[in-house]
Amino acid sequence: MIHNITYRTFVYGTEDEEKVIDAISYLFSNPLPEKTITEDHFGNNIVILSDKITKKRLNRDFIEFLNENLSSEDKEIIKNELSRRMDEKGNLFLRFDKQEALDENLKLTYSGDAIHVRIKIASYPVSKDNAIEVAHKIFNFL
Repeated sequence: MIHNITYRTFVYGTEDEEKVIDAISYLFSNPLPEKTITEDHFGNNIVILSDKITKKRLNRDFIEFLNENLSSEDKEIIKNELSRRMDEKGNLFLRFDKQEALDENLKLTYSGDAIHVRIKIASYPVSKDNAIEVAHKIFNFL
């Protein structure tokens, strides 16, 4: 029911890359992020950590993790914003607070300084409505 899950986060000059990887490790077991280095408009280095998870077992584990660890408040936010968080291709977009993840708390955020997660939901034919229908089956809070 999930094609893949991708995540991406930025490590700014004021952050410790290992701590950001620890935050990612709270969400995903044994992360092996790809590392890209770029610059901001002031010339400071920014490290981008990203990965695409395609193994069914790891995808199921992540969905189970969300079902078990999201607060009732965050579950309600996703429920109320599901249509806005889903695109026409069946991608569900979530952002999780990096600092909270480092403290082993799962917390949605609207901030750009987050762990950005895209869940590609498998539906046929591919459409937003069909993906929302599948999301209702895989998330126990919808």
